Amino acid sequence: MTNRDVDWSGALARAAANAPFLARAIDRLPDLAALLAAGEGEAALCWARTAGEGAPNIGSALRRERLALALALGIGDLAGAFPLARVMGELSAFADRALDAAIGDAIARRVPDAAPRGFIALALGKHGAGELNYSSDIDPILLYDPATLPRRARDEPGEAAQRIARSVVETLSRADAEGYVFRVDLRLRPASEVSPLAIPLDAALSHYESSALTWERAAFIRARAASGDIAAGEAFLAAIRPFVWRRSLDFGAIAEIRRLTRRIRDSQAGAREVGPGFHLKRGRGGIREVEFFAQTHQLIHGGRNPALRVRGTRAALDALAAAGIIAGEDAELLGGAYDRLRTVEHRLQMIADQQTHTLPAEAAQLDRVARLDRLPDGAALIAELGPLCAAVGERYDRLIAADEAIAPSPATVPSGRALADELGRLGFAGGSGLAARVEGWRSGSVRALRSDAARTAWEAVQPQLLRALAAAPEPERAFLRWEELLANLPSAMNLFHLLEARPALTELLARILSLAPPLADALARRADLLDPLLDATAFDLPGDVATLAADFASGEAGDDYQRLLDRVRRKVGELRFALGVQLIEGATDPLAIAAGLSRVAEAAIEVLARATEAEFARVHGRIAGSEPIILGLGRLGGGALTHASDLDIVHLFTGDFLAVSDGARPLGGTLYFNRLAQRIGAALSVPTAAGALYEVDIRLRPSGGQGPLAVSFDSFARYQREQAWTWEHMALTRARPLFGSAEARAELTGIIHDVLAAPRDPAKLRREVLEMRGEMARHKPPQGPLDAKLHRGGLVDLEFLVHAVQLREGRALVPNLREAVQMLVEAGLLPTGMSAAHDVLTRLLVAARLLAPDGEPPSSPGRAVLATACGCGDWDELTATLATARLTVADAWAEQFGERLEMA
Repeated sequence: MTNRDVDWSGALARAAANAPFLARAIDRLPDLAALLAAGEGEAALCWARTAGEGAPNIGSALRRERLALALALGIGDLAGAFPLARVMGELSAFADRALDAAIGDAIARRVPDAAPRGFIALALGKHGAGELNYSSDIDPILLYDPATLPRRARDEPGEAAQRIARSVVETLSRADAEGYVFRVDLRLRPASEVSPLAIPLDAALSHYESSALTWERAAFIRARAASGDIAAGEAFLAAIRPFVWRRSLDFGAIAEIRRLTRRIRDSQAGAREVGPGFHLKRGRGGIREVEFFAQTHQLIHGGRNPALRVRGTRAALDALAAAGIIAGEDAELLGGAYDRLRTVEHRLQMIADQQTHTLPAEAAQLDRVARLDRLPDGAALIAELGPLCAAVGERYDRLIAADEAIAPSPATVPSGRALADELGRLGFAGGSGLAARVEGWRSGSVRALRSDAARTAWEAVQPQLLRALAAAPEPERAFLRWEELLANLPSAMNLFHLLEARPALTELLARILSLAPPLADALARRADLLDPLLDATAFDLPGDVATLAADFASGEAGDDYQRLLDRVRRKVGELRFALGVQLIEGATDPLAIAAGLSRVAEAAIEVLARATEAEFARVHGRIAGSEPIILGLGRLGGGALTHASDLDIVHLFTGDFLAVSDGARPLGGTLYFNRLAQRIGAALSVPTAAGALYEVDIRLRPSGGQGPLAVSFDSFARYQREQAWTWEHMALTRARPLFGSAEARAELTGIIHDVLAAPRDPAKLRREVLEMRGEMARHKPPQGPLDAKLHRGGLVDLEFLVHAVQLREGRALVPNLREAVQMLVEAGLLPTGMSAAHDVLTRLLVAARLLAPDGEPPSSPGRAVLATACGCGDWDELTATLATARLTVADAWAEQFGERLEMA
């Protein structure tokens, strides 16, 4: 709205004619009315904020301020000068000030001059979101800290806290000739029927961690520390954050919110469609449905996406659209509808300063509301709101319909003989025995099924799960692994609700259990690994390292080092699991999977090494001119990990090893970087509450297990030039700096290149390569027919061959093995078939780590999946392709070394 559209005189006239409450306020506050008539909106607000000066007590001061603020905001709203967000924000800020003043006054009455520590008012609902109504009550939760609450020596903390709470309610709720401040409703506190008005922090924390209900989670989406001891309130909200924002998708909670909305609709006594008597808040397509639409999606996705943890309704809708969770046009429509409905709600409440949300049933009263809103009559208002609410209702209907569509039917859950017959019809062998085991789960042999709620959730999903297990490539194996998974889970409620809500996920779960033991084991540790698969992007490859690192590092204000460790473990676990699913579904080339796994690991190293370095520096400071560098070797250095790969790394540092750090506890250079290396290694490998991350192998460092964890660049270069064995230089061909400044990485890359490109005695190189490979073959035999790595003609032979040629010729010195092979082929130093052989062997290695981890051929269904993953039409084609690849490597070996491999 432009300045020319702002109409102060018209607003005053409409208020005087149609809103008795505003008309009385105009008469009582002529100086304020004069400012408004002159169009001085900001000056009017300043006047209103000081209206309580000179009052005899806090209560009187707040009542005067409230009346003045109501007039200034009301006329500014009607004039078009103050947008809805400004009006709601000013009302919410006043509620904060009023609560704070009432708390301070209550404490000062008993303990003069005491700071208002240890007493907290949490704002919830519209107050917490900064979206208070024009005439609203407030629903704070009052908490106190017995250790810091000011009180008289003879007062018990609990007694003092209840006295303060009663005083706060009295100050704000008391009505007299000056009006009132706020109606205060404390029923949102834990166990409000029996609990005191103010709750000790520890008791509240225990409640929310153990026994809170779903609606309380939804309420805390918009909670904030509003008044009193703000710092203590923010610390409390941080402590219960996991209760509100759960990492796993809680479809049980979502269904409960949907059922709550349906009950509200069913119990609504007024008009169900827009018309006289329609309830703007609770009616179909009303304000609450917009709020619940946003909050439901926030509850589903906010635990995994911190960007969705916003309090305002419009802000939540915008964030959901930005994240691609809801359509942008839905966010725009719902947001616009919300603003319009809230505006009309304010018009209703301006008339008599009553907390009403119902359109008047009498035509004359409805016309009054319409004229306040610059509309000709009530019919025009109804005509505008009807389509708006219908559009909101249609969108919210989909959420309710989704809940109804997955409602369980107890009649479909067989037991006893009927269950055995059903298992037999599904194709399971030994239906009676399997039925007895299923009955045993329900009777309490499985910890996750010992509550009535858990058994009910299980019965809702049991039929579809058993059908999915029966349809899996290997039904009996899938059944057994499901049983193992169920036995390992401390709670399976959320898993059951998730499968119930997404039947297609049940089929995918059965395939995972049947085909990929490592993924099944991962699920037994973390059932929430299924959650990301609901998003279609789960079948996209991970982004680049910088993008992944930014995602891993993104958290919330106040997150500490331990939370970072947990977050990285969760995110890495989810990405590795999703990549595994892509592989078994044949959706992605195993070579791309290997590269994706490497990028994930590199991002984890970047984030955790950076954070560990900062944490270490807090105590020990930093060393000027020095920095830690992490060098990746093996499959990590080559950028092609498998799901079973550990991380081969070497820790180095730049600068003078004699220098000393500048922290409170200074350390010499060598000790500093060795201790830092230990910390980084722990960050990458030690399990936390979120699970394990990687196995880290540091045996490739200079001097191996006998050498220090971290050495300087100078020491590294000298060792590689003067002491390193040939096998160490072969390992160095796959070396790649992963952490450190660009300058340091470039310097280290130069050192490595100079070492590798140095002239060598070809005869000595050949002799040492053959000795090393022969020794490995004697002490490390292949694990099975599908061991693409250790069988002669496999990847180890290919790697030895490539590295020998690289060192002999000083060419193709790149860490990526595939690129090195291609460069050597193009140079005529390796036969043309070597590139294809590398790809065949690597695809099999990556795929078999999940589908045949013991190296033995899987059953017929597993063979088909393995063949597909490797780009072959069937098992026979895979075995033939593998044989050709091995013979290609063997022939190249004979050509380079004059020695035939013993092929098994």
